[in-house]
Amino acid sequence: MQLLNLTTLDAILDPHDRALTATPPSSRFATAKRSHLAGELRAAHVGAKVILGGWVHRTRNLGGIVFLDLRDRGGLVQVSFDPKWTPADVIGRAGRVGLETVITIEGEVAARPQEMRNPEMETGDIEVRATDFRIVGPADTPAIPVARGRGEKLPAEELRLKHRNLDLRRSDLQRNIILRHRLQQATRRYLDERGFLEIETPILTKPTPEGARDYVVPSRVHPGEFYALPQSPQLYKQLLMISGFDRYFQIARCFRDEDLRADRQPEFTQIDIEASFIEPDDIISLTEGMLGVLFKEAGREIPQHFERLEYAEAMERYGSDRPDVRYALELFDASDAFRGSDFAVTNSVLAGGGRVRGLKVPGGAVLSRKEVDEIEAIAKSAGAGGLIRIKRTASGLEGPAAKFLSETGAERLGLAEGELGLFVAGSDYVTNPALDRVRQHVAQIMSLVPENKDSFLWVTDFPMFIREQNGTLSSVHHPFTAPNPEDLSLLDSKPERARALAYDVVLNGTELGGGSIRINDPALQRRVLGLLGVDESTAKARFGFLLDALSAGAPPHGGIALGFDRISMMLAGATSLRDVIAFPKTTAARALFEDAPSVVPPEDLRELHLQTMTS
Repeated sequence: MQLLNLTTLDAILDPHDRALTATPPSSRFATAKRSHLAGELRAAHVGAKVILGGWVHRTRNLGGIVFLDLRDRGGLVQVSFDPKWTPADVIGRAGRVGLETVITIEGEVAARPQEMRNPEMETGDIEVRATDFRIVGPADTPAIPVARGRGEKLPAEELRLKHRNLDLRRSDLQRNIILRHRLQQATRRYLDERGFLEIETPILTKPTPEGARDYVVPSRVHPGEFYALPQSPQLYKQLLMISGFDRYFQIARCFRDEDLRADRQPEFTQIDIEASFIEPDDIISLTEGMLGVLFKEAGREIPQHFERLEYAEAMERYGSDRPDVRYALELFDASDAFRGSDFAVTNSVLAGGGRVRGLKVPGGAVLSRKEVDEIEAIAKSAGAGGLIRIKRTASGLEGPAAKFLSETGAERLGLAEGELGLFVAGSDYVTNPALDRVRQHVAQIMSLVPENKDSFLWVTDFPMFIREQNGTLSSVHHPFTAPNPEDLSLLDSKPERARALAYDVVLNGTELGGGSIRINDPALQRRVLGLLGVDESTAKARFGFLLDALSAGAPPHGGIALGFDRISMMLAGATSLRDVIAFPKTTAARALFEDAPSVVPPEDLRELHLQTMTS
């Protein structure tokens, strides 16, 4: 995947900020205590008197002459203290200043001699010759070092999160946060130009089923009652459509009390969009245009329109509803090759209505036993009982299961010389997740993932419901998703076969967001809730406000929610969501900087009519 090049001031400042470099020596960052950003100074500023403010990044005391690098949001500039232009007492004080001390500098921009220019610094052609400086923010020795250069080893992440104010001084994190700001503003401009209204929805709200646990907030003035922090603004944006605000968006904060996962945060940000009198193609087209704008803001061009793949086909070919289609390795049904064999493992599965599915790995016959064992461990971790391995060499088919295949079965398997076949036997609920994980791992170890290639994909026609092991139905997206009108007749007879008007956008195997057309008929909404086991009284208690609103006349409407943190991470070329969030939580959902969550004093709990349970 292409990484964003953010090594220049032009890359980290917004277009308005970039304009200032074309009209030196003035600066839109000028205040009573500062005339310019350190990192914006260039050769065009030579001769200008400047006042700078920032952090001491690096010092060099050469005995009578002192150099320091001053750092601010714009970057670094070298400041020189020389007896030719700096008073002796100023040089003395500069020689004693500690790293990360906040200082102000007065001086003149001068060109560096040719032999002293630094091509690795954006300001490397000039320096500021200091005539005075003062300490305005004394600093103790930093608890963690602020990275001084590329490739420098960083402290452990937990330590950096504990001292996040220091960690955020790193240039790469500052670039990430500035990029995030630019992406937010680009989102607002794009949607505003298309008539969307930015409307805030409540943070203290009513618990709703969104697929994860709610964070609940006790009410002091209503003893025994609780608010919930929103998992999404889903119901509010539907209410806005019913209220006549036919185009809404929000860069919304959302909260989910999920089990711990490395790629999730308990609080996150999404670009939330809803519109009226639309069909799926309207939202798909809008989203493609917006993503094009966001990627362009980060210096990358993407296709105007994305490939589309129906959910059923995605699951059959890739075992996933968010497949990475940059490489082939498509799954296939190998049941007929094993049917009628003496292989007990596959016979029992086929007799029970399951299938044998797998993939062919080009050149995989050379993988060692240890490497294939590792692949099998991955399949097992995803729920498979085991992995059937068969390879074709010049001598024929090899592997423990090969001896059970008839000549016809071997032909049906269709392995070419040098290929390795990896198969899982079971229901699709078993084979899909296991083979999806196998496919991803094999692509990595066989170097099948192309570099510098992005593959966008829309997955459409999701099922409305999935049938749980206990026989009940649950929503694939959420209970407010509209069914495909062609499948309304299936709701009562075969509801798990009914398709939804739902769509997800995927990039390189990562879901960027998902949405749907919503139910705008109160009778149909009650019917869907009933299929999910929500009786009339429960529906009224939990969703009465929505049902009443739908009964007041609701336009056809739908929308999408895009994971803004994830998009920012991908465009910044970061490897963790925590690198694009100013104050993130750990994978254990702890905020180390402020030490949260924390114990609440008993007197505060009493005011909230709460008490803790002790074992």
